[in-house]
Amino acid sequence: MIDKITVEKLLKFRDDRDWEQFHNSKDLALALSIEASELLEIFLWKKNEDFDKDKLEEELADVFMFGLLLANKNNIDINDIIVKKLQKNNEKYPVEKAKGKSNKYDDL
Repeated sequence: MIDKITVEKLLKFRDDRDWEQFHNSKDLALALSIEASELLEIFLWKKNEDFDKDKLEEELADVFMFGLLLANKNNIDINDIIVKKLQKNNEKYPVEKAKGKSNKYDDL
């Protein structure tokens, strides 16, 4: 998982530029969505695994950074919400029904 030092560096980068004033939840969510779209653009009109890995790393970093900033803004523990979501997914997608299948949980 993301360590505390990485988050501290991200917050320092933001604070050194006085950007927290622009980081309300709505705008962070919008920025996250925009960065996710830029991530998708890397794959547009290409074969499945035909992409520039450096661009993938850059856009994925942007997605994670805005996700971390949004979580920080709302005092959300990333590790905690991931564990909770995995527990829900375990219930929705039991191994005996979902293994080897790509169906949505209500189609299993």
